[in-house]
Amino acid sequence: MQPPRTGLTEFLRRRRKSLQPEDVGLPRGQRRRTDGLRREEVAALCHMSTDYYARLERERGLRPSEQMIASIAQGLHLSLDERDHLFRLAGHNPLTRGAASEHVSPGLLRIFDRLHDTPAEIVTELGETLRQTALGVALTGDTTGYTGPARSIGYRWFTDPATRQLYAPEDHPFLARMFASGLRQILTLRGPGSRAAHLADLLLAHSEEFRTVWNDHEVGVSPDDGKRFIHPELGTLDLNCQRLVDPVQSHSLLVYTAIPGSESYEKLQLLSVIGTQPLR
Repeated sequence: MQPPRTGLTEFLRRRRKSLQPEDVGLPRGQRRRTDGLRREEVAALCHMSTDYYARLERERGLRPSEQMIASIAQGLHLSLDERDHLFRLAGHNPLTRGAASEHVSPGLLRIFDRLHDTPAEIVTELGETLRQTALGVALTGDTTGYTGPARSIGYRWFTDPATRQLYAPEDHPFLARMFASGLRQILTLRGPGSRAAHLADLLLAHSEEFRTVWNDHEVGVSPDDGKRFIHPELGTLDLNCQRLVDPVQSHSLLVYTAIPGSESYEKLQLLSVIGTQPLR
């Protein structure tokens, strides 16, 4: 017999009612009678069916899995303490915190949710994409769907030639040094048992180029504020990258902008129109 989940259902209802549409990047619209968010809005934010979420709030159905609870915690923009509380209410042990966690802080999400007209993404310290705006997907493709080591752009750089098509060939040597340097610094920080160490071992075994730059022992090869992308339809875009770092979770919000009036600015405007559709 499963334990009663009254505390879980009450917590979910309270959190849902405390959120407003603008808190999570949704339009308020007209004729809104619900106090807070609607169940269907929360379900969409949590990537689950409205019926499933409604059953949770009504204390019906099976105990939600850890994956479901993690998705709900993110969809409801919970803090780490609130996330851990939700896990315990559902009968699970809280997930890890810090660099290995993929739970994006509410503050970072609130900023991200307002970037509708800008390419932006939230990434881990290993370059794993956790969130992308629609214009971010239009610029670089959907990078949230990778699994395993390939989630890291540094890993893909040395193992998947298609990754390099987004960048000018003359930038490739610097980017290879930058990815190797960044991975070395994270490995030193996190230790030999870390995910960074695992990625380094895989790359040393599978990439001669990585072995070459790794053996140079470079650190501090930092990315420039300027980023040059090669879009398959629009060609070269010279963009500025602003980085906002969450030091607790080691996540970064990357926002890409162009100088108003520049050719790249005009291309970004066009990209917002065509999205991921090819030009005819």
